[in-house]
Amino acid sequence: MSSRTTAILTLALLAAAAPAGAGSLEGTVKTPSGRGAGDAVVYLDEIPGKTFPPPSAHQRVDQKEMVFTPHVLPVLVGTTVDFVNSDPLLHNVFSPDKCAEKFNLGSWPQGQMRSYTFEQPCAATLLCNVHPEMEAFVVAVPTPYFTVTGKDGGYAIAEVPDGAYTVKVWHPKLKETSRQVTVAGATTADFELKK
Repeated sequence: MSSRTTAILTLALLAAAAPAGAGSLEGTVKTPSGRGAGDAVVYLDEIPGKTFPPPSAHQRVDQKEMVFTPHVLPVLVGTTVDFVNSDPLLHNVFSPDKCAEKFNLGSWPQGQMRSYTFEQPCAATLLCNVHPEMEAFVVAVPTPYFTVTGKDGGYAIAEVPDGAYTVKVWHPKLKETSRQVTVAGATTADFELKK
């Protein structure tokens, strides 16, 4: 089979697998300073009449070299996140946020893991009471249509069904923003965050 035939078959299979009327949403998130637009979470808010079952696969946050990795992790509500200690010293994970039930998983040594399930929409701050300089965020959102911006503020969400949505943008240091966006095929929507 030639490479051209293979490419055509691959495109046909991808087109067949895509939901009918599926588009994409992409754009740029801008900040007042023009810098620091990375780590923003862009997501479609609740869709009336639609619910999404949480994934069976867990997500992971590592504690390595005294840093939570990733710094910002968006997940679908109901997702379980595994917290792993990869450092040769004790670490702890807790959140002071009510939407995350102010959980505290205790402290544990290298190579061990603890888990927490994010049952409701929440932007949960993650902290370590052993190392107060450590900070990260798990952002639990109501739909599976989400992404994290790159350092330049660019984002892309694939396979978004055509329709009208409220799109929200959360950022670790700036005010959350939202607006109505109608997705019809490839759609662009830019956002500007404020202090």
